[in-house]
Amino acid sequence: MRVRPAALIIANDALLTMQYRYGNTDVYMLPGGNPDPGEDLKEALQRELREELGVEVQVGEMVLCGEVIDWGGKEDTLHCVFEVLDVAGKPRLNPEHTTAGAIAWVPVSELQTQIMYPQVGSKLQAYLEGTLPSAHIGRIEQPFV
Repeated sequence: MRVRPAALIIANDALLTMQYRYGNTDVYMLPGGNPDPGEDLKEALQRELREELGVEVQVGEMVLCGEVIDWGGKEDTLHCVFEVLDVAGKPRLNPEHTTAGAIAWVPVSELQTQIMYPQVGSKLQAYLEGTLPSAHIGRIEQPFV
């Protein structure tokens, strides 16, 4: 199982995501990526956001984690979402480090209706409302695209 740290960046009641197109479906991914050898999760997240979006961030606490298991032949992944406390710079896609087509700010009120990877919109909404009972959300049911 691999581990993927991801960022929870909220501004103006919207969540920063990276938009990908799979066939006819838009998928909104939380920014983040895979740790390099010797990196802890927060360091990996800082590096990934610097490389992919050109921003420097201060990473706070982990707000949720969950597993995507047996998803279309892909490797099982533990997703760890961290709150980002401060962002320096304006996010801009760096095509040398990502295949995302666009940056998309998804309104928090629409998180439950978007196809995300990982599919945690309702859990993030619950966290933001203060009603998420536990940071560990267990298995994440991921729709196939």
